[in-house]
Amino acid sequence: MPSFSRTVFVLTSLAAIPLTWATVSGPVISADFPDPAILATSGGTYAFATNSGNINIQVATSPDGGVTWELQSGVDALPNVGSWATANSTWAPDVIDRGDGTFVMYYAAWSTSQNTHCVAAATSISPVGPYTPESQPIACQTPGGGAIDPAGFQDTNGTRYIVYKVDGSSLGGGGPCGNANGEYSTPIMLQEMEADGVTPTGGPVQILDRGQFDGPLIEAPALILHNGTYVLFFSSNCYNTNLYDISYATAPSISGPYTKASSPLLITGDDNLTAPGGATPRPDGGFIVFHATVNTNPLTRYMYTATATWNGTIVSV
Repeated sequence: MPSFSRTVFVLTSLAAIPLTWATVSGPVISADFPDPAILATSGGTYAFATNSGNINIQVATSPDGGVTWELQSGVDALPNVGSWATANSTWAPDVIDRGDGTFVMYYAAWSTSQNTHCVAAATSISPVGPYTPESQPIACQTPGGGAIDPAGFQDTNGTRYIVYKVDGSSLGGGGPCGNANGEYSTPIMLQEMEADGVTPTGGPVQILDRGQFDGPLIEAPALILHNGTYVLFFSSNCYNTNLYDISYATAPSISGPYTKASSPLLITGDDNLTAPGGATPRPDGGFIVFHATVNTNPLTRYMYTATATWNGTIVSV
């Protein structure tokens, strides 16, 4: 697939909002690199992705802040997924800089005891790892179908959180990715964490669930604070169909209520993309990494980037 960089005017109708610029580029990684996360540090920019082959967590590096990328072939940021988990089913990582010389990775892995995915944490003194897993997962949500797609967030008062999806679509219900009959809930949960970023405190709070336009599920949450507004990015519909998208919702407080945007950020057909999803923004909201499907058999998703432009609480990519 050829690389491209697109610059367009974005016009929001029905509101007096000026024209703004937006840019989508890619593929910037022409290899299967789904559910990417981005970490920007003073020493470089890094991306992490779902397992591929025998690599539990893939790593890519960028020397120029995310313009060009190099997949670190053969490097596994999480060679040990934890004694509670099974390798090679390790999904949707996120990495934060704890600010004390330690990096914290959040990931989902298959629990042999729960027979579901659970979300967990691991730590490293290097952004690329190897990361050492905690002895137990953070959350499993076993009755609800498991827990996947964790992402970290730190509020202005220093409090740390993760968001994740309760994987109700894993329980059945038919369709290409489960839950076609709408029987199961797939909510996004907010979990407060201790200052160490690896220890949960208190219980999780539901902050979003699917609506009439989301198909059988919402997933892949990522939370930022932009100009005083909490912005929750997510994907809806089935990841293995052309209906998969990147959407967002906004709230005045971290626990909500969250109001979904009137239309998705990216859908199939935008910039010649197919099934864009799994987006992670930088904490400042100005730059986003995401995947899009380039082959359905076997399912292959390359990484793309987007520069985001904001008008109040409205984001364009």
